[in-house]
Amino acid sequence: MPHMQDPFFGKSVVFMCEHDKQGAMGLIVNKPFRELELKEEFDQLYEDSDEILSAVSQVYFGGPVLVERGILLHGEKIHSDNSIKISDDFFISTHKQILAEMKIQNGDNQSRLLLGHSGWISGQLEREIENGDWLVQETSPDFIFNVPVEEMWGLAIKSFSIDVSDFSAFGGKA
Repeated sequence: MPHMQDPFFGKSVVFMCEHDKQGAMGLIVNKPFRELELKEEFDQLYEDSDEILSAVSQVYFGGPVLVERGILLHGEKIHSDNSIKISDDFFISTHKQILAEMKIQNGDNQSRLLLGHSGWISGQLEREIENGDWLVQETSPDFIFNVPVEEMWGLAIKSFSIDVSDFSAFGGKA
């Protein structure tokens, strides 16, 4: 929501991977790393950083939890035994081998490599939704993989047919 001023989550579009009684896990999909900061980060984390970066066109900030860990969110066009099925349309993997498989399958147009993820403890996300901090909706591979990142949040908000200028800068309950 517009009132969220958190540096990680302000104007974030979060793809929810899991949400159950134990908590929730999601990936911010609309915050790309700048090339220079990404190269510095990868050189510190991975010996084969050039090989990893050559497999994808962009790397994204997935969230503040385990930023040193890469997660590949991908569509059904990329086939890998190392992926976990999230839905009929989406899969995730943390295995480096999928990058080589992706290059062979030429599936980069249906993937996002993210560093880190977002997490909520049991009940936390529900409280934030009740507080009006998040809007929840279905998504599609076309939206996640093809909409320019600078347009994602605005298009998601517009899909509710609401004018964000009508909202207060503060969340809460009435």
